[in-house]
Amino acid sequence: MISGGGINSELNGWLASFSGSIIVYLLLTFLLPLNCYAASGVALDPEGQFQFAEQYFQRGEYYRAIGEYERFIYFFPHAHKVELARYRIGLSYLKAEQYERAIQAFYALIEEYHDTTYVFKSYLEISKAYLGLNRYAMALTALNNLITIVPDQELRDEALYHRAWVYLEMGLWKGAIESFEKVSSQSRDEYKIKETLAELTGGVPIRTKNPTIAGLLAVVPGAGHLYCGRKRDALISFFLNGAMIYAAYEAFDNDLVGIGAIITLFELGFYGGNIYSAVSSAHKYNRDAKGRFLDELSEKTRVDISLGNPAEKSLLLLCRFSF
Repeated sequence: MISGGGINSELNGWLASFSGSIIVYLLLTFLLPLNCYAASGVALDPEGQFQFAEQYFQRGEYYRAIGEYERFIYFFPHAHKVELARYRIGLSYLKAEQYERAIQAFYALIEEYHDTTYVFKSYLEISKAYLGLNRYAMALTALNNLITIVPDQELRDEALYHRAWVYLEMGLWKGAIESFEKVSSQSRDEYKIKETLAELTGGVPIRTKNPTIAGLLAVVPGAGHLYCGRKRDALISFFLNGAMIYAAYEAFDNDLVGIGAIITLFELGFYGGNIYSAVSSAHKYNRDAKGRFLDELSEKTRVDISLGNPAEKSLLLLCRFSF
């Protein structure tokens, strides 16, 4: 006969053994795969991480590229490609049209490194970012700083070339021509300087309209718009102002002084608007003419020498931004 105490003892032993088996099973089930995964994981290395970021950059996935470049810098702060990674971060922001952040990234690189190729190239990219923000004066400042400090003639020529195009965007033809002419002989063929100067100096490059003349002609409603080639606006202005003047004349002729005064008041507003619109039309005509000229000049002659890596140079056509 088995006593109750013996049964309880055997039951407790069996439960303890069963619990131990469960714990061992759980450990084998959950911990062993983790250990195997850790053992088979791929070790992070500088070149692999950098190339991973480069793939995102080349595919145009700039925000992901930025994250991977930053990861590379964090894990490998002393790797020889850290400066290039920081330069790529600035380029990624620039290509993603995050101009303010691009400027911050490039200036941070300039402050940390001194007199390196990527520092000099950063000034060029800063000027492009400022152009994206329509801040021409700041773009010129960045380029002038580069021209002053860069020891390499090739980079100086590139800065002079970009500065000339900034001047063209600003409508400062004389400054553009002078900057083109300062490009050294070794780079003149590469940048098509002869062809560009021929286009700029071969006569009046742009047919413009004088805003003052447009305003004076607008004394006759519609004449100012006609001068600027806006025939439809000229017709509308002529008939609208003519109708208002005739209505005011008829009101006064029929002794309707109050109505005549009101019509005259409105007509003075329309008449002044006619003159202002004619002057504005001349300015718009000139802007459009400049844009067309620069588009044509860009298609014929403009190039951009871009150094993603100083050892790898590529010649690219550069599309012009319109501001």
